[in-house]
Parts: sequence; C-alpha cells; structure tokens
Amino acid sequence: MVKYYACLGILKSSWDHVFAAFWQRYPNPYSKHVLTEDVLWREVTEDKKLLTRRLLSKTNRLPKWAERLLPSHVAPRHVYILEDSVMDAANQRLITFTRNVNHTRLMVVKERCEYTIDPEQRGWTQIKRQAWICSSVYGFSRPIQEFGVARFKSNVSKAMKGFEYILTSMQALSSRLPPAGDPPARSLKATAMEATERAKDLACKAAAPQKAKQFL
Repeated sequence: MVKYYACLGILKSSWDHVFAAFWQRYPNPYSKHVLTEDVLWREVTEDKKLLTRRLLSKTNRLPKWAERLLPSHVAPRHVYILEDSVMDAANQRLITFTRNVNHTRLMVVKERCEYTIDPEQRGWTQIKRQAWICSSVYGFSRPIQEFGVARFKSNVSKAMKGFEYILTSMQALSSRLPPAGDPPARSLKATAMEATERAKDLACKAAAPQKAKQFL
C-alpha cells in the first residue's frame, strides 16, 4: 500500500525569479535539517533543456514511538536524497523528482514538483506537488506511512517559507542603492537571467557520466 498526497502552492514571484532562487534556497532559517547539497552532473539536451542531478543530505529524527519499535541501527539519523530536475526555459517550466536512497526498507518517499506560471496571476509561480510514501516494515507500515505524510506536510510548509525567505533576500539585495558614482543596481530579473545563463554555461562544461534519462 502506498500513501499519496498532493497539494498546490503559490509563490508571489515570477517564474524567472523562482528559478534563480531554486538554486540558492539552502541554507535558510526554515531548512536547518538540510546539511549538504552537491551537484553530481549537469547536461543540456539538444532541445535546450537543462538537466541536473544533485545529492542532498538531511537529518531525519523519528518520533519516540518509532525509535522504540525499531532497532538503533535501523532508525535513521541522516537521509540522502537524490534530486533530478529538468528546466525548460523556453516554456518556463521546472520539474523536480526526489527520492531517498538510503533507509528504503523503513520508508520510501518520492516527490514530484512542477513549477509553472500561475494561470490566474501571470507574475506569480504555481507549484504542484505530488508525493508517494510507502514502508516495508512488517506490522508497522501503516503508522510509518501516516508519520511520513505528516512529516512531508511539515516539510512542505518549511520549504515554502524558505523559498519566500530567499526570494525576499534576493529582492532586498537587488534594490539596494549603489555607492555614488557606480552604475545603477541591476534588476532582480537581470540577476535571475544571469543565474540561468550561468547554470546553462556550467551545464555545457560539465562532463556528464552518462546520457540523461527521461526520468520525468
């Protein structure tokens, strides 16, 4: 049995700004459980899509009832997450797919996020999230899945607050007045476009160990 959860979120910033903030969202005060993030490879496809695979490590505290049920060597303290993403700048669409790669017998959490222009407010960004949560622990799979859904909802709330924090910080940075004699500060849009181009440039130079898979 697999638990399914879906929700929609709105960020009151343009898609370009959200895409630029996506690569800079850690660290932030709402995601202290995220310890590290590393780019494993990047690739630009023939149709100009940017593919990226990253590895993230996070802390993962279980509730006390779960720690009592599981042996100490099973209860996870750190979880490693693979994050695959596809950025389609031409259509202003970003898709991510994440899943844990350790402690998979205890619980597997797969998440798909799609970032697109909000159809009602063109200057905002809509995030569609889907999650699939399952457990293979005999006799305890249901409570573990319920816990996984509750933890996922909490993490979604923190992720949105962290995103908003980074977007606000970027906005504040772009709006600062330059010293006398300096050229005017660049707009946030220009900063976002530069970040996008830098990511594309890095992707072109990166030596991908394998052909990108159509994982989304």
